[in-house]
Amino acid sequence: MIGRYRQMAVYRLATLAPKYLPFADVASDALPLSRLMRLSLFQFTVGMALVLLVGTLNRVMIVELGVPASLVSTMLALPLLFAPFRALIGYRSDTHRSALGWRRVPYIWKGTMLQFGGFAIMPFALLVLSGFGEAHDAPLWIGHGAAALAFLLVGAGVHMVQTVGLALATDLVPPRDQPNVVGLMYVMLLVGMGVSAMVFGALLEDYSAGRLIQVIQGAAVLTVFVNVFAIWKQESRDRSRAVAARPQPEFAEAWRLFIAGPGAVRRLVVIALGTAAFGMADVLLEPYGGQALGLTVGETTRLTATMAAGGIMGFAMASRILSRGGDPLTMIRLGALAGLPAFAAIIVSGPVQMPLLFVAGVLGTGFGAGLFGHGTLTATMRMAPREQTGLALGAWGAVQATAAGIAIALGGVIRDVIVAAPDMDWFGPGTAYMAVFGLEMALLVLTLAAVLPLERTTRGPAAAAVSVPEGS
Repeated sequence: MIGRYRQMAVYRLATLAPKYLPFADVASDALPLSRLMRLSLFQFTVGMALVLLVGTLNRVMIVELGVPASLVSTMLALPLLFAPFRALIGYRSDTHRSALGWRRVPYIWKGTMLQFGGFAIMPFALLVLSGFGEAHDAPLWIGHGAAALAFLLVGAGVHMVQTVGLALATDLVPPRDQPNVVGLMYVMLLVGMGVSAMVFGALLEDYSAGRLIQVIQGAAVLTVFVNVFAIWKQESRDRSRAVAARPQPEFAEAWRLFIAGPGAVRRLVVIALGTAAFGMADVLLEPYGGQALGLTVGETTRLTATMAAGGIMGFAMASRILSRGGDPLTMIRLGALAGLPAFAAIIVSGPVQMPLLFVAGVLGTGFGAGLFGHGTLTATMRMAPREQTGLALGAWGAVQATAAGIAIALGGVIRDVIVAAPDMDWFGPGTAYMAVFGLEMALLVLTLAAVLPLERTTRGPAAAAVSVPEGS
């Protein structure tokens, strides 16, 4: 009886998933959906780390601990130092030699350990910053330095795990399905962010320094467990990788080949502008909700879940349109257009004291970011040269992470400068935040201007690139 119900449940999931779960149709007999979903769990831990860093911790450090927003933004931007190496990491995982016959798994494991190390240091850094117990006697620079190191380690681990994990996912499917399976991985990222934000919000409803430390320690242990489970027996062991390696181009040569593709440089510029436009507010949305609208820690932490829900909606819409032959550049334009009224709603919500309008704006920014992210990801994958999957994903991730890091740091600095300036509180405590949101709208306009020539130069080559795998 139990076996029959189990079979019925599996059958219903298999029939419903392709309709309601974006990119689920990429599953096959050789690569079942259960295996794909298990692999995608590494994105869940990445989303959990992003919620902790960009969501919960930045709010706590700015509002509860009184750390200047510019310093917090700088800490959050420290992974920027590691971001440009994503392209190199992707290239190395393409050409890696291993005595065990693996290419991707060693790098995912190293990234997991970096994440764990950062989370292990972080609670003690927060103890010093908060002056908890005997930690109030410790020099402040120790807390700042330890927190910076923790943020750097977690960020470096996230970059490595995400870049190589996405490359491993694309290795498992035919070339024509690679953009779809990578899209599925990013849906899991948004799910991880949404679920983590809800859980963290519930756990921190009654905030205390001790409870926050317990949450971080739990995230550290869960990261290792889930990542090991995700990659277990996913990559086949090829003994030929343990012997003399085939001649491989140097990284510089491989990079020149990549950027020589039609519209490659302009595409990276569009990725940078749009990512900066959507990412500058990441460190400021929760403090804005707390200071301008009076929301609690738990309420602002759940904003990340709201943004993730909007992102999933954007990915689902983009998936449906692109599966019917749509142009990924159209998704980029639609994403930027959706972000404009969303940021306008966030700006207006403070002066009129309408939390629901603020939440709607956050949902809209997530929706626009989902459309934009899907469009840039699909365009990058379709234009990727053969045997350069890791490099292409690394370049996409490096530009995206670098632009986001710069935007986060710049947003915090602008906020602090306006707060320190006399007679600048024209719209109450949210004035400084509103200036940053307005700058993001300007960046979205620049993104729209940059993508128009890209569409003219790459639409034909992109279509040709997509048609190659179909006929091969």
